[in-house]
Amino acid sequence: MTLPPRCSTRAPIASAGLGPVLIRPRVHHRAQPPSKLKTTTSLRALRCYLATFLGRYASAWLTGVLHSTQETHLACGLHTLNLPNSRKILFQSVDGQTNSPILAPQSKLLTRNADRSMVENKMKPRQNQARDEAASRLRDILRRNRELSRGGTYAVCSAHKAVIDAAIQQALEDGTLLHIESTSSQVNQFGGYTGSTPQQFADDIRKAAQRAGLPEGRVLLGGDHLGPFPWRSEPSTVALTKAQALVRDCVVAGYQKIHLDASMACADDAKAGITEETVAERAAILCRSAEDASLELPHGTPPIYVIGTEVPTPGGESADGESPRVTSPEHVNRTLEIFRYAFERLGLSSAWARVIALVVQPGVDFGSNTIFNYDPNKARSLCSALSKHPTIVFEAHSTDYQSSAALTQMVEEHFAILKVGPWLTYAYREAVLALGAIEHELFRQTGLRQLSNVRHALESVMQRDPSQWKAYYQGSEDEVRRDLIYGFSDRCRYYWNQPLVEEEVARLLENLRQQSIPITLISQYLPLEYEAIRAGALDPTPEQIIQYHVRRVLRVYADACAAA
Repeated sequence: MTLPPRCSTRAPIASAGLGPVLIRPRVHHRAQPPSKLKTTTSLRALRCYLATFLGRYASAWLTGVLHSTQETHLACGLHTLNLPNSRKILFQSVDGQTNSPILAPQSKLLTRNADRSMVENKMKPRQNQARDEAASRLRDILRRNRELSRGGTYAVCSAHKAVIDAAIQQALEDGTLLHIESTSSQVNQFGGYTGSTPQQFADDIRKAAQRAGLPEGRVLLGGDHLGPFPWRSEPSTVALTKAQALVRDCVVAGYQKIHLDASMACADDAKAGITEETVAERAAILCRSAEDASLELPHGTPPIYVIGTEVPTPGGESADGESPRVTSPEHVNRTLEIFRYAFERLGLSSAWARVIALVVQPGVDFGSNTIFNYDPNKARSLCSALSKHPTIVFEAHSTDYQSSAALTQMVEEHFAILKVGPWLTYAYREAVLALGAIEHELFRQTGLRQLSNVRHALESVMQRDPSQWKAYYQGSEDEVRRDLIYGFSDRCRYYWNQPLVEEEVARLLENLRQQSIPITLISQYLPLEYEAIRAGALDPTPEQIIQYHVRRVLRVYADACAAA
């Protein structure tokens, strides 16, 4: 397919017949009351003009005006456009024709030649400086990976408190970036399955990191699969509108890394799926929402982006026996070109420069009882495609359960961002159920206290609400019952925050705190933790045992991503 030529921000100006424009300070008087005037084609031309004169700051904001339900106001013969930090842009209107933009800041006039970045950096609050530092650290890691073929980052895609605490401790021990991501199903403006909004999730992560002594400059928050996926059963316009609101909320909450994922078809899309062009167009619309939202932050750095059309289903999990097909190098080149064009059509060239990674399928995945291992021979041609794109790395999803050697090789071949999620809560479940067995050995004969039954609680809530696992498990009743708890797909991770399950876990931990756990029982049920206790590297408390078990998985990723 032949793509149209690159967009130009200058062509619309000429077609709109705009002559030389003066920028000068002017006092703005609020009209009482303002009347409304719908956005016109003239303002599109002005957006292009602002891209030249004022850069991303004003242009991206005005783009949001043009492509949202907002209206501009006619006040004293002027279009009044409110910018953040008390700045306003006034456009004189004569016979309906908009011209002569006037910049009326209350602090400092920004002209065509002003060093905007220097002015803003002096004004940055400490919090935003820390968040900028985290994003800068990530970009440095990815740049080194392209230059040296070593070093990467792993993204912890989990909202479970025990997993988050383990990840914080691992980052502290390694002196590395804490990279946490929430998916659009986990965390969204309606609460997701965790019950948290983006702001609540971000606050919880930062508070936990602060309590542990991890500097905020080493905390990177990302939004994973941000797009219409949670609302894919609704019409595309409705789903995309909700996705735009989610992206905006994530950026305002301080998420620095945004995965734009519009690859899932919605209710009114063709049954055969949507084209790559449609995926890219919708992703660009989401990107525009992110750019607009970044302007609401007090001098914050705009987000960095991850894109792709060949994106695994959120949470991973292929059907057992169906090995995933590796992305072709032709697909890589085509996807990047289609997305570049979609971004430029919406005036998002500056955002395109902040696209850091492409999601591809390297041939890794897992099912309820199957793990598809990384095969470097099958992925060789895919890896070669990056030679044409020196600023891009691959982001690999569903890398759970891969071997340490495989993950290390993936990082060396520029899969510099590794996603892990289900394996971490899988490890959490292993430790909790093992401790449950120890509890029963300790107390079942005494009758002095009520014993916990975490497995029964999990099964109960999963049977009561099968929405999170029904489509993933097939087979006999016994096979499904086994997979509910033990399957690699780890669908029980969606139910740990249910009150009944939380109550049983709390009872388990409380019971085990009442006496020292015999080392013989730890050897029987948790042999790896037994070795760590014997070596003096682990305290035999239930909380520390659980964290150690989760960190076993994190260490595999930390070692694979180490720069040395």
